[in-house]
Amino acid sequence: MTDMNSKENAVEVTNKQTNNELAIVEPAHPEKLYIIPIHNRPFFPAQVLPILVNQDPWEKTLRRVAKKDHHCVAIFYTEQPFDENFDIESIPKYGTLAKIHQVSQENDKLQFVAQGITRVSVKKFLSHKPPYSVEVEYPKSPEDPRNEVRAYGMAVINAIKELLPLNPLYNEELKNYLNRFSPNDPSPLTDFAAALTTAPGPELQKILDTIPILKRMKKVLPLLRKEVEVAKLQSKLSSEVNEKINKNQRDFFLKEQLKIIQRELGISKDDKSADIDAFKARLEGKQLSVPVHKRIDDELRKLSLLEIGSPEYAVTRNYLDWATALPWGIEGKDKLNLQHAQRVLNKHHAGLEDVKNRILEFLAIGTFKGEINGSIILLIGPPGVGKTSIGKSIAESLDRPFYRFSLGGMRDEAEIKGHRRTYIGAQPGKLIQALREVQVFNPVIMLDEIDKMGKSYQGDPASALLETLDPEQNINFLDHYLDLRVDLSKVLFVCTANDIDSIPGPLLDRMEVISLAGYITEEKLAIAKKHLWPKQLEKAGVPKGKITITDAAIKAIIEGYARESGVRQLEKRLSKVIRKNVVKLLKEPDLQIKITHQNLDQLLGLPAFHNEQILTGVGIVTGLAWSGMGGVTLPIEASCIHNLSRGLKLTGHLGDVMKESAEIAYSYIISHLKNYTKKHPNFFDNAYIHIHVPEGSTPKDGPSAGITIASALLSLALNKASKKGIAMTGELTLTGHVLPIGGVREKVIAARRQKIKELILPEANRGHYEELPNYLKEGLTINFAKHYSDIATILFND
Repeated sequence: MTDMNSKENAVEVTNKQTNNELAIVEPAHPEKLYIIPIHNRPFFPAQVLPILVNQDPWEKTLRRVAKKDHHCVAIFYTEQPFDENFDIESIPKYGTLAKIHQVSQENDKLQFVAQGITRVSVKKFLSHKPPYSVEVEYPKSPEDPRNEVRAYGMAVINAIKELLPLNPLYNEELKNYLNRFSPNDPSPLTDFAAALTTAPGPELQKILDTIPILKRMKKVLPLLRKEVEVAKLQSKLSSEVNEKINKNQRDFFLKEQLKIIQRELGISKDDKSADIDAFKARLEGKQLSVPVHKRIDDELRKLSLLEIGSPEYAVTRNYLDWATALPWGIEGKDKLNLQHAQRVLNKHHAGLEDVKNRILEFLAIGTFKGEINGSIILLIGPPGVGKTSIGKSIAESLDRPFYRFSLGGMRDEAEIKGHRRTYIGAQPGKLIQALREVQVFNPVIMLDEIDKMGKSYQGDPASALLETLDPEQNINFLDHYLDLRVDLSKVLFVCTANDIDSIPGPLLDRMEVISLAGYITEEKLAIAKKHLWPKQLEKAGVPKGKITITDAAIKAIIEGYARESGVRQLEKRLSKVIRKNVVKLLKEPDLQIKITHQNLDQLLGLPAFHNEQILTGVGIVTGLAWSGMGGVTLPIEASCIHNLSRGLKLTGHLGDVMKESAEIAYSYIISHLKNYTKKHPNFFDNAYIHIHVPEGSTPKDGPSAGITIASALLSLALNKASKKGIAMTGELTLTGHVLPIGGVREKVIAARRQKIKELILPEANRGHYEELPNYLKEGLTINFAKHYSDIATILFND
């Protein structure tokens, strides 16, 4: 065999029998060859591989090669596929001389087996169009240190042998092929090793361009080691994946075998039988009406006939899951004890005596009767006054389960009455969901924020609530999903709202309204000491006595930082005070902190509210108003701009009703001014009047400012300030009659908050005032007026 170190050409062994000896034929090295470019990766002398080329233009080249005795072609690597713009001059320096075998045609492709022989380089181009013809020369490798070459050869062989078991693509034939190489014949061994790697084409071309064998082996060995590491990692990942898959398959088969064994022994049943038995077991001890019993039996029979994998099976099973989970005929036993109810209400709520008395009266009727049938209580009040917690207290006093869901923003009536079963993802309404959770038919269900429901194309949930909350109808409440009659007459509904005006009239008619007007400073102080402060200390994990606060500090927080009707902002401010001081405790654990009103500025910043100075003077009168946040004082100012023409201008973000009240007051004062002054009976004839209600960014509306606006106009006409320290509220007619208004409690609280001790109320509201608790009426002087003349006498003593 020829030494490949020096000649770098392959040996073709044939089985010609000549005198019983093998003949070794050295392949020819033609001086002129045809070129075929390939673009996937370089073709090495040690390779024997099939190559696929386009019939056009390489058919002519292969036909000419076939006519040659040597049947050889030069194969060169190109980075871009061959096209009509191919530049033959762009081929690399070195390619491979290959002998062509077994040419075949498939569609418009030609395939042949190429046997690499040796490296070849272009000496001269004879043709620049296909078929490309060139003169070539064959490079010779210089002599390299034999021992070093042999050592690298051993390293390459070991790396290849290490790679073969890791890659299943390398089969036994390739292993046998490897046995033909040895460290003594390193050139084909190196080329073979390079061909085994998945290195990119340009990198492999650099190896093909490297003629010195030692230098070439130094380039190939790192590529081969990298291939081994990648193969090891791939083998490890495949092993982990296969192990996981095999474990899952093993578990699956074992479980299936266990099911079959258990079924044969009668130990267990299939999934369908298990579902049916579970649904039947749920119904034990429940009292089903005849229609409900019949419907559930029909669905169970239907379930037994369906296949588990069918969509209808899932729909029917889900229906039975809901229908059998309801507490049919199960009612909790009420704890009808007024003393217990009184203790629960006092435990959780300070103040609100009138509200607690209303609730006790309601419970007393149930106690006297022996049961509390489904009723609807509506708690109306500003945010933070404890509406939700009162609902919880009612449930606790009756020892009933409590369920709450918010109606705020709800626009789909299906949230109340459920979806049809035909819809994807259908489920019952909130009421059925509540009964399933509480597992009794007489819970306390709170419908929170009932005034904030919306309407959309999906329906009107407020109208859907009519059937739910009507005691005459909800005994046969129909949920669209269940399509069964459900008795809601035992449910005690507690609704909450901030504003009664936004609740639809038919819905409001079905409720018993209880108003929570808010708290005065003394009540807030008691709530903070008894409930809020201990709750925040516990929430922060602060030991009792570590942080203390004085009554004066709490009162300062109430007056300066949390002046709203409820206590939610007060609770937030107390929480902030504790957080600030916990930081100090972490730095000095032994510190005992006492919070006084002097250091509140450091903890909470400057007060948000100040003691408002009641505006006084000609044309200025203080009124009282109600808002969703509680009662407020409402100063009204009237001024004469000029005397050039009669006119009236209104500012202060007033609503339509309040604008009408201003016009009525203006008309009344003009038409009856001679009854109140002899000096200026024609004051308004040429006066342009401007009426303004301060805080113009806040919307204001309602008729109760009528007498206040009239008083401001009369003060302006008389050029005399009204009586100091007095506030008023009432609707005025064109004839001067004073009509009743709402929100007496809230307005009285607002007056006390501003230290106003004298009020003017409509005579028709005398009864509402008398119903107020004594601690609200204490120290107040109340004037009741039937006609505006009564008010004018009080204000101007004339």
